Amino acid sequence: IDGLNLDIYTPLKFVQKSRLAKYVDVESSEGKTWENREAGRNVLMVTNLLKRAESSIHAFRVTVERLNELIYGTIKSIDRFEQKRTDSDYFEFDDILDSIKDIEDDDNDSDYSVGKEKKIDLGDIDRIRWREKLAKDHAILEELLERIRLITPEHDLKLQELKKVISRKINSPINDNNKKIIIFTAFADTADYLYANLADILLDKYQLYSGIITGGRTPNTNCLEIPKDFNSILTCFSPVSKNRAAFGAALASKNVDILIATDCISEGQNLQDCDYLINYDIHWNPVRIIQRFGRIDRIGSNNKQIQLVNFWPNVTLDDYINLKARVENRTKLISIAGAGGDVLDNTDPDLEYRKIQLERLQNEVVDLEEMNSGVSIMDLGLNEFHLDLQELHKKYGDVDNIPFGINATAAAIENEAPAGVIYILKNINSDVNIDKQNRLHPFYLVYIRDDGEIFVNHLNPKSLLDKMRLLCKDRTLPNRSLVAQFNRETEDGKKMEKYSQLLSDAIRSIILVKEEKDVASLFKAGGTSALNNVISGLDDFE
Repeated sequence: IDGLNLDIYTPLKFVQKSRLAKYVDVESSEGKTWENREAGRNVLMVTNLLKRAESSIHAFRVTVERLNELIYGTIKSIDRFEQKRTDSDYFEFDDILDSIKDIEDDDNDSDYSVGKEKKIDLGDIDRIRWREKLAKDHAILEELLERIRLITPEHDLKLQELKKVISRKINSPINDNNKKIIIFTAFADTADYLYANLADILLDKYQLYSGIITGGRTPNTNCLEIPKDFNSILTCFSPVSKNRAAFGAALASKNVDILIATDCISEGQNLQDCDYLINYDIHWNPVRIIQRFGRIDRIGSNNKQIQLVNFWPNVTLDDYINLKARVENRTKLISIAGAGGDVLDNTDPDLEYRKIQLERLQNEVVDLEEMNSGVSIMDLGLNEFHLDLQELHKKYGDVDNIPFGINATAAAIENEAPAGVIYILKNINSDVNIDKQNRLHPFYLVYIRDDGEIFVNHLNPKSLLDKMRLLCKDRTLPNRSLVAQFNRETEDGKKMEKYSQLLSDAIRSIILVKEEKDVASLFKAGGTSALNNVISGLDDFE
């Protein structure tokens, strides 16, 4: 995926400059930004492609096949165009423009134009360079398709996990024998895939009928007695809330218990007979997820409990699309603005730590066999310092009784460790990890230079501990000359104004870094820390 150019969607990038004015008003404000817009479209298309992969391997395969066919067809169009030019002395643009049809039209691909919003003559394009880009994408997609096609439903772990979730729900209903389940997905291709791989199995194993409703296709159910239309399927799925009795004998015979649907039914439908809703994929917009859950979280429900299950992308895929952080961030903004409940909030405090652990296991070499207990962040990221600390404990005993305010001196090292102070502070509010980014909380390490500039801030403990190790390497006794110099400068600790000011600056840097992170978190992915905890100043630290 990383190697894809997807320049099939950005033909303007390859239009010869002398002919660009035919398609873009280069003098206007819009014209001056078209290159950025085209580049952004590539990124957007890759993200959308991966969003399909997050939904289902089937939706991903179908999309890759369509994209590959589009690229291959465009390459053939370029080749036919070049062949036509060699057959004649000149090329009749007018004749071809008369027969142009959009290449992204589902009914008929055009031979000699590209673009959805604007028609672009192949004669105006640097065809050699564009064809090279398209050919590279075609080769990548061919290889990708070979790998995707190996993942059959039996090897689709996400689908197998869904089957387990459904089985647990059916075998252990959360309300009196209520076995109804709604499965939501953002893509009709995924809905078709789930219906094809679930409906017959659920009928054979549990004698439960399934239905599928998507926006652009005819609804379907494997119950022959139920009409295959939108209202009939929904009425048989939620007979009480839909007042099926009013329809008489026409719909009275059978029930639909498993409903697979896209967001075409996420608004305006009363389906509160159901008590279990599964988001098989997560929509970018958290409002859409709230609307989905609103189908069963409604007044008039006879269920004592209702359950929402979310399928999130795994850590590796989420690194690309950043879906979890975006959705949770937007959801928190909604909660802040409207004081509404957060249906996506995960109450497990270890979730973020576990994600970081998984990422570190992927990126760092860790000897797990030598660890006596579970893997923690400290084991993975700061393991070497733990070993140092253990050696010090063996040699000097426990350090718990060392008084506050103790200090040591070391010679500065140009560039590596400039003259200044390393402050080791402890946050008094030790039960709250402020913004969940300081891995040493409640301890805060700040390296500040003599001129008041922060050299290493508190969010980089690994870097700061490396500096400390460098400063004290191979030293077991104090440097008496430096201690004497420090005592003269401070009159044996009576004149500490310089270091008090640097301490205030160090704490101020912690506050400023947190405030910057808070503000940035409101507008970027990563989860917001705004309004969570506030560091007020010196009184917050020992």
